[in-house]
Amino acid sequence: MSIEERLTELGIVLPTPAAPLANYVPYTREGKLLIVSGQLPMGPDGKLAYTGKLGGEVSLEDGAAAARLCAINCLAQVKAAAGGLDAVRQVLRLGGFVNCTADFQQQPQVINGASELMVEVFGDKGRHARAAVGSIALPFGAAVEVEMMVALE
Repeated sequence: MSIEERLTELGIVLPTPAAPLANYVPYTREGKLLIVSGQLPMGPDGKLAYTGKLGGEVSLEDGAAAARLCAINCLAQVKAAAGGLDAVRQVLRLGGFVNCTADFQQQPQVINGASELMVEVFGDKGRHARAAVGSIALPFGAAVEVEMMVALE
């Protein structure tokens, strides 16, 4: 089964890749290494879907959903850069940033929303190294941001 077929089976439609919101590029590629810039939880309408702080007004469940949406946006960038998701040999790393209160300590559970998606989509090729970091603020008040590194065929 192709990755596109797997996405269809999961009911996931990749959006048009988001344009950079500042002075950076959406991804860089060096040989078979592809690095995707941090993606925010932008919905299909192109608007920020989750804002606020975990440990405050954003629930753990919404935080994980935001991380999953960030990961979907990462996949859209990978598809644009590589010409298709079947070109992914291995998801190498996810970096997750959680907008949270000072006492919030469940960043790993939030970023699991992105990590679990990678395994759902790619199987064992989706298992990766990861960071889950708390932050006092993220761009535009986003609840979560996720960046990605993959090896291509």
